[in-house]
Order: sequence, then C-alpha cells, then structure tokens
Amino acid sequence: MRREAHSWYSPRLGREMGVIVFGHYGPPMIAFPTTGGDESEYERTGVIDTISGFIDAGRVKVFCVNTNNADSFGNAHAHPRHRSWMQAQYDAYVTHEVMPFVRSHCRTSDIPIWTFGASLGGYHAANTLFKHPDAVKRCYALSGVYDMKRFMGGDYDDNFYFNNPVDYMSNLSDGWALQQLSTCDIHLATGTGPWERPEEAYRMSGILRERGVRHSLDDWGPQGGHDWPYWRHMIWTYLADA
Repeated sequence: MRREAHSWYSPRLGREMGVIVFGHYGPPMIAFPTTGGDESEYERTGVIDTISGFIDAGRVKVFCVNTNNADSFGNAHAHPRHRSWMQAQYDAYVTHEVMPFVRSHCRTSDIPIWTFGASLGGYHAANTLFKHPDAVKRCYALSGVYDMKRFMGGDYDDNFYFNNPVDYMSNLSDGWALQQLSTCDIHLATGTGPWERPEEAYRMSGILRERGVRHSLDDWGPQGGHDWPYWRHMIWTYLADA
C-alpha cells in the first residue's frame, strides 16, 4: 500500500500538523481521529489495515489528519471562548489548508471529498460536511458527538454556535446550503453496544429530518459499540457498499 507522510506549520493553529496519505487513487476521504488521537491513530489501531483492500483497489484514498483538541475543546485550562476560537481555527485549517492539499494531491481542483471519523472524529466528520457541503459530499460519522456544550462550562459565543451542529443545523434556512446538502450522502452510525450513546445520533438525525436534509441514521444494534473492533467493522462494511 502506498503511504506518504506530510507535515507543515499551520499559522492558524500555531503548530506543526501532520497528514498521512494512504493509497494512490480513488475518492479522497479525510479521516479525523478520536479524542487524544493523531494522524497515525487509524494506522496504529488497525483501521487502515482493515480497509487496505479498498485502498489498494483504488476505491478510496485516505488522508489521516490530526486535530487541535488539546488546544480547543479539550483545553480545560483555557477560557471557554478561547476553546471555541481554536475550534473555529481548526475548521479554517481543514478548509483552507487540508482541502487544498487533498485536491492538489489528487490533481483535481474540484474532486468531491469524503469525511470519516469515530467518537470525536465523528463530530469533525459531520461538522465538516454540514459546514462545507459544496466540497464534502459524503461522511461516515461513527459514534459521533454533536452537542459540545459540555466542553464550554456554560459559556457561549458565535464561534461555538457555528461549530455546534445541533444548534446551527436546527436553524439552517439558507437555500444554497440546503440544496448542497441534498446532494450529500450522510451516515450517522450508532448502536446499542458497549459504551455507546445512541441518543447523540438520534437527536442529530431528528434535527436533520426537521430541516429536510436527506441522511441515513444507521443503528447497528449490538454491533454498534464505542470501541475499535466495532468501528473497524463499520467502516469496512460502508466501503464495501460504497
């Protein structure tokens, strides 16, 4: 399997950020790690090995990225509005640094992008599609969290609002955004397995349904747990059907 490691200094985030690319051809999929993970997490946990057949066959090209969670929502020592500001900066990093890198690597300026992530990565996968449905056309959000208020200590501002999916999607009325979303393939995956919180996905699904946004709420039942064996099985199955 072709593997390339890249990194550059992001002025938006104020630190070096890495991207590991797996594959030579296929639809590009940005893979966001879990809480505390980094760009090598999906390789370490066997996810890349599990889907290696699809990568080698050119059915997907995976761009594993890092997050700035320790500087944003995970930074308990920072003021809540600094946390929300850093999350806004992360969205800008993905939009203005990672996406152009993906397109350049694929040598196609308008190639549709997919997103994937589990747990906190599921939040990033869904949030990125919801905010940029013109660029991101498919997401696999596994065991995602869609309401980040627990990380704000009761504070609230615009940066938080526009990065908290249950809030901004509840009020979405822009015709252009809704039209773009209608062209997307959105999967919110959950289940009743160990450590899973299905109410997160069900709440987000209800909001999307109220806004008329087509999506799939995939309840995997006992096969939908909050751990790596479940997530490896889920993403393999999704890519087998893609």
